[in-house]
Amino acid sequence: MSKSEQVLILDPPSDLRFKGPFTDVVTTNLKLQNPSDKKVCFKVKTTAPRRYCVRPNSGIIEPGTSITVSVMLQPFDYDPSEKSKHKFMVQTIFAPVNVSDLEAVWKDAKLEDLMDSKLRCVFELPSDNDRMNDIDASKAGAILNANKVDGLSATRPSCSSLDDTEVKKLIEERKRLQCEASKLADENRQLKDSSVRMRSPLQSESCVSNPHVIVPRDHSSSSSSLPSLLVVIAAVFLGFFLGKFIL
Repeated sequence: MSKSEQVLILDPPSDLRFKGPFTDVVTTNLKLQNPSDKKVCFKVKTTAPRRYCVRPNSGIIEPGTSITVSVMLQPFDYDPSEKSKHKFMVQTIFAPVNVSDLEAVWKDAKLEDLMDSKLRCVFELPSDNDRMNDIDASKAGAILNANKVDGLSATRPSCSSLDDTEVKKLIEERKRLQCEASKLADENRQLKDSSVRMRSPLQSESCVSNPHVIVPRDHSSSSSSLPSLLVVIAAVFLGFFLGKFIL
């Protein structure tokens, strides 16, 4: 009994091409499209599982949708004289109505329900034109980066010159303010000296012409002589009365 025809549309349909150099991981994409009105389970297999990583390597594709599978070739020493014998197979089956366990679906699948498509791997080295294009692209990128750096370095002096100009202005302004402060301090000292000189003659004149300065001295002398006079008068009267009573 023959197998059913593949329901999925594969892109690319027959070859998976990997372009070197193969000193690093090389990735190619495989698009799986489901044009039917049913869910489709898929599984990707290869004859060299140690040489490839496939993400995702199985799953379910909803009706009318597609999925992209990334096939990653691991680095290896490429020999142009050796032809690639690696192959891939995309195996599919219509999903049951209520699917919960994909492993059980594949385990219970009947041979006549399985659909598969085979693809071969093709290794390619970059041509001379491709190499030249890559070199030109790398040179263009380097020139672009250099121009960016030059542009930045060209703009930096202008920014620094503006900063220097502002600093110079600030320094000049500070010097001007210091000069004004010094002038104000000199004027203040001159005003203080003139006020001191004006006060000294006024104080001397007030000491000479003010009568209140010597008045306290006269008052003290008069006040000191008045009690002595009273003592003399009292002594006279006392002597007079004493003499009268004795006689």
